[in-house]
Amino acid sequence: MDAIRVADEALLASLGYKQEFKRAFTPLEVFGIAFSIIGLLPSIASVLFYAIPNGGGPAMVWGWAVASVFILFVGMSMAELASAAPTSGGLYFWTHSLSSPRWRNLLSWIVGYMNTIGSIGSVASIDWGCAVQVMAAATIGSKDQSFEPTNAQIFGVYAAIVFTHAIVCCLGTTVLARLQTVYVILNVLLCLAVIIALPIATPSEFKNTASFALGEFTNLNGWPDGYAFILSFLAPLWTICSFDSSVHISEEASNAATAVPWAIVFAIFISGVLGWAINMSLAFCMGTDLQALYDSDQPMAQIFFNGFGQRGTLGVWAIVVLVQYMMGSSMLLAASRQTYAFSRDKALPLSNWLYRMNSFTGTPVNTVWFDAFWALVMGLLVFAGDQAINAVFSISVIALYVAYSIPIAARFLGDNDFQPGPFTLGVFGLPVAIISVSFMMFMSVVFLFPTTPDTSVQDMNYSVVVLGGILILSLAWYYFPKYGGVNWFTGPIANVKDETAGMSEVEAESDDGKKATTSVTVIMTEH
Repeated sequence: MDAIRVADEALLASLGYKQEFKRAFTPLEVFGIAFSIIGLLPSIASVLFYAIPNGGGPAMVWGWAVASVFILFVGMSMAELASAAPTSGGLYFWTHSLSSPRWRNLLSWIVGYMNTIGSIGSVASIDWGCAVQVMAAATIGSKDQSFEPTNAQIFGVYAAIVFTHAIVCCLGTTVLARLQTVYVILNVLLCLAVIIALPIATPSEFKNTASFALGEFTNLNGWPDGYAFILSFLAPLWTICSFDSSVHISEEASNAATAVPWAIVFAIFISGVLGWAINMSLAFCMGTDLQALYDSDQPMAQIFFNGFGQRGTLGVWAIVVLVQYMMGSSMLLAASRQTYAFSRDKALPLSNWLYRMNSFTGTPVNTVWFDAFWALVMGLLVFAGDQAINAVFSISVIALYVAYSIPIAARFLGDNDFQPGPFTLGVFGLPVAIISVSFMMFMSVVFLFPTTPDTSVQDMNYSVVVLGGILILSLAWYYFPKYGGVNWFTGPIANVKDETAGMSEVEAESDDGKKATTSVTVIMTEH
């Protein structure tokens, strides 16, 4: 283990950074953070309202299957980059390293901001979904299910969830790492319980035929059927997203060049398979009145209520809420590491304050509270209209897909000498990247559209407002005369002398005399 640790630190040093975090995450725990953020059943519950009105059963089953294949392509492209340069800066570090000199600073700036806002948006959407689930439990438990939560009440629960997550994420790295194994076990058990138990418990009047569950396309929102089917992709794309979280803890992971890329690929693959099985179970057990499900406060909670009854639903739903809560803590953990890495390179406002490691916990406490604050601000969208808060789901996907696309494209379009790490696609790297980037660009445009073709100010898609505003403000700061980033931002800032640049391998010897050799991929053209 000492040899691996020394080799990890040598690889990080070759990328220009000194070891600041404790490397406490094992390969299983690196996988755990990506898998726990994906969440599966609680995530599907949070975004089921996108699939039900845009196709019903066929969108849930076949839409999930189609989207999962494309997501796996995206993950494999990212895994190659993560294996070559495993650093917490991840996406924007790769962008600067791989892009042509003329564009690298600007593109790195854009990717850094999109990744930051996408990660904070993921925290907001996960925690908002958790707050809605808590209030759904209150509704189910009330007499005759008569309780109707107000937006202010949901926001209050949301604020409490965000606050407690911030406290959890200020804990020491070892504690946070050990929690990931618990998250994985609970996640898998919950998925298997629903896949097996729901079909057994659901009364016959709510069970659907194969022709209805798999072939009856239900369009409730008014878009053409083909376009509605594509809109339903937001459910799997939001669920199986933020897998770059494994990248952001690269500097806390053991054997990062191998553990991180495989964590990304396995998390996506397993989530795709289990998620498809969950959607299949739901499609056969949700009944035929999809309008009633869509109009309910929480469609999956209603499906469970129809199948398990009040007490059974409350028992299962308690675990759903717990797993969703765990997702939120894992996401805030990853988001804070991205913010820390970006502030390390002085690109964020208050960077000098954000780039501080707490001496007691050994974690970046300031960035945790910074991200939690902006997640709370994003939650205020609920007061703009009943549908406005749903934009946090598309905001996170769009922002992250912009941040994912640029470094993947830069690898093949930029002026660089990319050298792959232990995980490589070989000759398939280019075609997989083309498919990945094309898919992400297309879906990013689709998710800017409103839920229905006939919309209003209250029901518009606020993603374009939030993302457009942040992008404009970040570019305005970049090009601001004299003080803007164009005058001083040079991308990732090395905090160690890169004495190993140009080497293809680093041989590290531990105290016990054992040696570990790891490939060091120096893809930077300059620091």
